[in-house]
Amino acid sequence: MVKFTAFSFSQPLLDALKDINFHTLTPIQQAAIPAVRQGKDVLATAQTGTGKTAAFALPIIQKLLETQSTGIPRALILAPTRELAEQIANNCMQFCKYTDLKVEAIFGGVNINGQAERVKAGVDILVATPGRLLDHIRLGNVNLSGIKHLVLDEADRMLDMGFVADMQQVIDLVDENKQLLLFSATFPSVVKQFAKQVLSHPELIQVTPENTTAETVRHVVYPVKDERKRELLSELIGKKNWQQVLVFVNMKETADKLVEELKLDGIEANVCHGDKKQGARRRALRDFTEGKVRVMVATEVAARGIDIVGLPRVVNYDVPYLAEDYVHRIGRTGRAGQSGYAITFVSREEEADLINVEQLIGQQISRYYLPGYEVANREKLVETIQKKPAHKRRKARTNKPAGQASAEARLKNRSRIARVRKQSK
Repeated sequence: MVKFTAFSFSQPLLDALKDINFHTLTPIQQAAIPAVRQGKDVLATAQTGTGKTAAFALPIIQKLLETQSTGIPRALILAPTRELAEQIANNCMQFCKYTDLKVEAIFGGVNINGQAERVKAGVDILVATPGRLLDHIRLGNVNLSGIKHLVLDEADRMLDMGFVADMQQVIDLVDENKQLLLFSATFPSVVKQFAKQVLSHPELIQVTPENTTAETVRHVVYPVKDERKRELLSELIGKKNWQQVLVFVNMKETADKLVEELKLDGIEANVCHGDKKQGARRRALRDFTEGKVRVMVATEVAARGIDIVGLPRVVNYDVPYLAEDYVHRIGRTGRAGQSGYAITFVSREEEADLINVEQLIGQQISRYYLPGYEVANREKLVETIQKKPAHKRRKARTNKPAGQASAEARLKNRSRIARVRKQSK
């Protein structure tokens, strides 16, 4: 096993790693750190929870320690959501504990003037969401001319959310001789195309097969009628005595209604979605992490960046419309070698989406039929769906709102892009 002491990191950095019990490197860290230290552009794919933040942050911090501070940002890390940006910034602060390097995060939902003051006071590493960063740039609060290291973290999610133009604008504003690192949990064609446009002779790092999930996660499916999903969830939580459950839904309205009904069932729950203010989302995550509530119901966008040590299970109350989102969702459990469960409720109408998930992750997920919740004639429905070509299955749900089609279509849909950007600020 390779240890961090095997690299020529400075003593302050090694001391900080020791404080947080970072001793041996994960596969993504072993592969990425040398390439980043050498100044190469990098295209890396790794599952959530494999230590990819340290894989790009540690070598960048070391390089910054070897050069003179200029008072303006020298490293910029873009992330799709405020939760993830805050998480990355906190990690960087931990790594920089015994150095003079300053880290600042800028994202929506908090006072922009306070952020501007802290950035103008001097910062070495800036972590930002695309929308809020461009707001600061337009106001003259942020100067990107000194950026030598640019990281696009969870690039697949940013592209899927419609930030392609924003990312390109940021890339155009930084030094053309910068080092560009693109990290992604999945590797769809849209990521490959974007990487080809912006990276220069990149080092390709793939520590796991494309679009796979952690081996420590056990996948389970419960077929159930849509109108009985809440009842099934309450029964499973009660009978199996689940104490910490992260539940994903597709719509904010579903999240609010589900939390209300769970409370009526005597189950403490809270909600996390884009309509909630940043302070409320932080409190919801803190209460969930500390065990004050058993269930947190979240939408896909709002849950980005949630990092809970030892989270035992994730429930897909709704099957995600995009198969890649399944990989992101269940990446919240089974982290750092620990075991986890990914439980998915599937109605007859969602079978096509589930088949797309199974094809993406390369395995058929075990079905569990709980007495009283059976869905009639399911096998015949699946057989009919499987006979359809994949592209027709993707188009089958013609009544989906904008943003539930393919990634390419979502990028082109301006109305959805504007709505998601508003949520991410």
